[in-house]
Amino acid sequence: MKYISTRGRAPELSFEEVMLTGLASDGGLYVPAELPVYSTEEIASWANLSYPELAFKIIAPFVDGAIPDADLKVIIDDAYADFRHPAVAPVVQLGHNEWLLELFHGPTLAFKDFALQLLGRLLDYVLIKRDQKVVIMGATSGDTGSAAIEGCRRCENIDIFILHPHQRVSDVQRKQMTSVISPKVHNIAVEGNFDDCQEMVKQSFADQSFLPEGRQLVAVNSINWARIMAQIVYYFYAGLSVGAPHRKVSFSVPTGNFGDIYAGYLAKQMGLPVEQLVIATNRNDILHRFMSSNHYEKQQLEHTLSPSMDIMVSSNFERALFECHERDAAAVDSFMARSRSESLSIDDASFTRLREHFDSYAVSDQVTVDTIAQVFDESEYLLDPHSAIGVKAARECWRDRSVPMITLATAHPAKFPEAIIKSGQENEPALPHHMADLFEREERYTVLPKDLPQIQAFIDAQVVR
Repeated sequence: MKYISTRGRAPELSFEEVMLTGLASDGGLYVPAELPVYSTEEIASWANLSYPELAFKIIAPFVDGAIPDADLKVIIDDAYADFRHPAVAPVVQLGHNEWLLELFHGPTLAFKDFALQLLGRLLDYVLIKRDQKVVIMGATSGDTGSAAIEGCRRCENIDIFILHPHQRVSDVQRKQMTSVISPKVHNIAVEGNFDDCQEMVKQSFADQSFLPEGRQLVAVNSINWARIMAQIVYYFYAGLSVGAPHRKVSFSVPTGNFGDIYAGYLAKQMGLPVEQLVIATNRNDILHRFMSSNHYEKQQLEHTLSPSMDIMVSSNFERALFECHERDAAAVDSFMARSRSESLSIDDASFTRLREHFDSYAVSDQVTVDTIAQVFDESEYLLDPHSAIGVKAARECWRDRSVPMITLATAHPAKFPEAIIKSGQENEPALPHHMADLFEREERYTVLPKDLPQIQAFIDAQVVR
């Protein structure tokens, strides 16, 4: 299988190349040249597969022999072996035809573990085979950083640098990242917001001359295709759990960078009978505003009770634009070039195609905590703020109540105690046993200004030669 850039000016790459490249040389994002498509009968035959078995079925065509099947199965089994629920991604019932897909049973209690536990092992396999050392540089709004560090911390051929917005992630999110003490793991607290961090990462990928000789950058953000690939799996797993493919299913997805819901779109294109995909956002609602009015305009980024969604520049939205423009790379290239300085719309036909696949809803902090309280009163189920936004958006956008609605529960509530207390709970939710001593662990990170040359100089100085 070959991969092509959304902007059309970068070479086609193989799976192994695209995993190590991340951002395309033309600034675009890589997508498969073609998607595998499955029949109703084939999808139905997967109903009794375990999560790792299903993951192999979905992932193998994208890897396309770059890793032998026997080795790929071992990598996938190992990636999900430490998840703390035997189902890996259990589906639990919240109400009549209303479900939650629990994606927080991995080692860092967030959905990012599904992709990054796998990506770390894939990178380790490929880098050992190639006898190559690389530098991971990533930006996080809270959960990607800890999941990336946990997934890659044991990789001998990787130095990892994670940028997070200083004092704009939760204490639990920060401690999960900064308590991993290793000469190869570096946390940089940037005096700015997530979009600033993400932009500096993108600029660094465009010009890697600051790195030591022989090193290259590898992406762990969802610009890396391998992350999207891994996330497709749990849409099929959840759909099969509630009766697909013999009935339709809908999903509500808390999203900031659009990668998670884009994976749901791909699952639909591959044959899963998806009725609705609901984009659930907080008050940093550029995606909802665009989906509502075909008007793309950046506003001031605000700090909210759902910090993992405090994003105004949704990188993976470019992949959706590529699809709704019927893979017209020139149109996407023009849009992205103008999006830095203009408020934009897309042509009516492309917008109509986009709206055929996505609904959207934006939720304020007050409604977020009200939803946490309401759901707890209804069922004694405690949602984290991101999952609460997903539930509220699902309930507001759900068109056909005979179709099961599954909200992606993207994080454990213990990661966001401020929101839980504001919802009326008397006590903060307890961290799971394996993380109970988190606040007693040594912590190490470096605060740096929002200055790319300083950050790049820091990275160059810290890379293990």
